[in-house]
Amino acid sequence: MSENNENNLAIKVVNLEKTVKTQEGELTILKGIDLEVKQGESVAIVGPSGSGKSSLLGLLAALDTPTKGEVYLDGHGLSKLNEEQKAAIRKQKVSFIFQSFMLVDTLTALENVMLPAELAGIPQAKSKALSMLDKVGLSHRLNHLPKQLSGGEQQRVAIARAFISKPKVLFADEPTGNLDRENGEKIEQMLFELNKQSQTTLVVVTHDLTLAEQCQRQLKMEDGHLSEITAAAVRNT
Repeated sequence: MSENNENNLAIKVVNLEKTVKTQEGELTILKGIDLEVKQGESVAIVGPSGSGKSSLLGLLAALDTPTKGEVYLDGHGLSKLNEEQKAAIRKQKVSFIFQSFMLVDTLTALENVMLPAELAGIPQAKSKALSMLDKVGLSHRLNHLPKQLSGGEQQRVAIARAFISKPKVLFADEPTGNLDRENGEKIEQMLFELNKQSQTTLVVVTHDLTLAEQCQRQLKMEDGHLSEITAAAVRNT
């Protein structure tokens, strides 16, 4: 049995701490965090700016190394892996959606969605990209560059790109942060539909309270500590 196979866990965090150096000395931004997330769950992380949400996301996604503790991603302990090994884990297990979309400016919508599939050696990358773009309602925008798309359309391309590789875990950092309410709601609907269809675990850092309430679980980050709250309590964060 793998280190983290119990209860079908996608993520397990044990006594996680992160300390950084500042001009005033060392600052501990994450303090003794424990967390378990099951495969297919949707989890929102809320809390004030500067509370450590994005720092935690970086550790969960193998983008950073903790000062203390361990993160298990689909059974793989991350803290002792080198950068090449972490990159391999991210390539095999993880996808991302960002507030700023992070599309390649010189590639069309179709090419942007195909890119991670091609890099991962996934067969039939083009047909799968076409299918994903159809799912997010962009079959008529295949050959458009990002600058020719609206913000909502760019984020839909980013969602299609994130799901094409069928990741174990999708990390979304403020996915509706640059969108108006109408487009934000469309993006939320697509995220949860694809999350359900693919059984991908969804971890969302957000200030969007409506988005947070729709997740199966809500976690609050405050002063470096992580606690579970109810959906009803999200409005009080």
